[in-house]
Order: sequence, then C-alpha cells, then structure tokens
Amino acid sequence: MSEGILLIEDDLELGRQVVERLRQAGYTVAWWRRGRRIEREELAGVALVILDVMLPEVGGMEILQDLRASSEVPVLVLSARHDSRDKVQALRLGADDYMTKPFWPDELIERVRARLRRPALQRGDVIEHGSLRMDLAVPEVRIGNELISLTPTELAFLTALARRPGQALTREWLVENVLDPEREGSARTLDVHASRLRKKLGDAVAIETVWGIGYRLGRKSEEEP
Repeated sequence: MSEGILLIEDDLELGRQVVERLRQAGYTVAWWRRGRRIEREELAGVALVILDVMLPEVGGMEILQDLRASSEVPVLVLSARHDSRDKVQALRLGADDYMTKPFWPDELIERVRARLRRPALQRGDVIEHGSLRMDLAVPEVRIGNELISLTPTELAFLTALARRPGQALTREWLVENVLDPEREGSARTLDVHASRLRKKLGDAVAIETVWGIGYRLGRKSEEEP
C-alpha cells in the first residue's frame, strides 16, 4: 500500500506539479487549496503533511501549531519567506523540515523520501539532552541553571540538532533550513555558527562534526561508555 501525503498549497501551478511528481513517485496524495484545521480522523493513512505557510483563511503556522496539539505526523513546511525567524518559528512549533520557494519538485520528492525514512523527532516545547534544557515556548536555552544567550540562527541550528539527537544532519539540509540564504546561505557560514555554539555551550553539549556529512548532537564526554 502506498504512503499517503496531505498537501496544503494554494498555488495551483505549483500544487499540480507537486501532486503529479508525488503520484509518479508512488504516493497517494490529497490536495487542499485552503488553510483549515486538520481533524484527527482526516489523518488516517497520512504519513506526511506538506504545508505552505501563506494560505487563505487559516495560515500554515496556525495549522502547524494546532496539529501539534493532537498529532505526531511529520510536517514539511513550504515558504516563500527566507527570514531565519520564520524557520525558528516553524521548528519551534514542531516542523520536521523547511523548504524555501522556489524549488524543484524533484528536490521535494527527495526530501519526502528522506523524511519518511527518519525516526520520529522529539516533540513538545521542552527538549532535554543531558544538562541541556531548551524551552522553545519562551524561548530559552539553559545548561544546568545557566541561561545561554543565542541568536535566532544559533537557536534554529541547535533546535534542529536537538530534535534529532545522535542523528547526523547534512550540511546541505542545515544550510537550507537554518541559515538565511539572502545573507548567510553558505556551508562556511554554517561552520562559523557551529563554532560559536560550541563556545557558548561549553563542554556540556557536544556538537559533533560528522566528516563528509554534517553535524549531530552527541553526548557529553562523561556519558560515553
């Protein structure tokens, strides 16, 4: 049985292209052209939701927030906005992936395949990893009792890693989902942010470089066997 995908996208041309490519790839697709609350029973058989941010009637962020109150279904957010604050908000609300427009439909298909291969993410507003505690509703980051000040980009970077502890995220994915492409969209800039995060977090949190792939959140040294 093919996996079901719910696409919520009001752009008719883009929506048709995405639906066609998803069906060619073997997925069953339901396409909504307006934003509205997703009822729990409507998620039966849905393995992934692809959600545009700018929608008529109900916006994508509102839909995502409402959905996360009752479901763990993976959500891939689409947006024409490149501001890192939007990415932070989407990740904070529980998005699994974030793509900026324009994009090639084939790239979206690969994102869908990759997302459906991955384990479920850590959910909720609070993420704990050793002595690291992130309260995304505030948002604030603490190491033990110490409050750590992060920029929006650093927060998005750390949130992406913390939602997938131990899993290596590719540099390409992080550049696309964490950085602002209009100001800092390069792998070199990503390395700079990783270095700054390490300095701010100290030895309590290991942001590990996975050579040839990207970065992952590891365990602090005293937890190693």
